Amino acid sequence: MPAKDEPVVIKKYANRRLYNTGTSTYVTLEDLATMVKKGEEFTVQDAKSGDDITHPVLTQIIFELENKDGQNMLPIPFLRQLIAFYGDQMQMIVPSFLEQSMMAFSKEQERFREQMKSSFGKAPIDMLPMTVPIKALEEQTRRNMEMFQNAMRMFTPFPNAGQPAQADAEPAAKDASEKSGDLQELKQQIAAMQRKIDSLS
Repeated sequence: MPAKDEPVVIKKYANRRLYNTGTSTYVTLEDLATMVKKGEEFTVQDAKSGDDITHPVLTQIIFELENKDGQNMLPIPFLRQLIAFYGDQMQMIVPSFLEQSMMAFSKEQERFREQMKSSFGKAPIDMLPMTVPIKALEEQTRRNMEMFQNAMRMFTPFPNAGQPAQADAEPAAKDASEKSGDLQELKQQIAAMQRKIDSLS
């Protein structure tokens, strides 16, 4: 049994079976999804090598859920944009932004629930007028996208990149000095952008 407050270890075997060491039982991806929804922490390890494979397993859970009828949450434009960021210079910023956005959204959803509860009592959420939660979520999404777009503009470290070089290029010493200045400016922009991302939470 894991120590208190420590994540449960899930072992994945070569036959793709998942074993919950906390309950000494075999589990499925659906069981892991339920654990996530309950807020139960766990890590997934390769039973043979001991490598941490939590990330690919969680990704697989999302894939399985997205393929269930009526459960799609990731719109095609979002998926296209996400794919486009792989290998891009902005790739290192995207995970932090998405994490902070989801944290902010998780906090906002409690407010949405309270607003709907006060307005419509104990009626099931699927019985409520869709315009109520949708408008609130659209507003939150709009604010998040504005924040992200501003962060993207801020992070462009070399605004003159891609412009043709001037015929009268400066000496190497001056060029090195300019690069140093660009690096300092980049650091300042990253710090400013991080402050904006942190404000989401």
